[in-house]
Amino acid sequence: MAEQTTMLEQVQEVLDKLRPFLLRDGGDCELVDVEDGIVKLRLLGACGTCPSSTITLKAGIERALLEEVPGVVEVEQVF
Repeated sequence: MAEQTTMLEQVQEVLDKLRPFLLRDGGDCELVDVEDGIVKLRLLGACGTCPSSTITLKAGIERALLEEVPGVVEVEQVF
């Protein structure tokens, strides 16, 4: 359980670093859960309806999390 909390905290720290870029474009993201290395995010605001949101999620957010948080294997969008 402590390991799970640590990963959640690490993921949240990375998201907090990325948040200004999302906010600048009128969007945001919410951390829903981390389960078995899969980070579940909800895209908010402009990000929720943006045609480029998949690219933002995979090329931006997922790449940063894979690089910075040990144990993260994938980022999934939840609605």
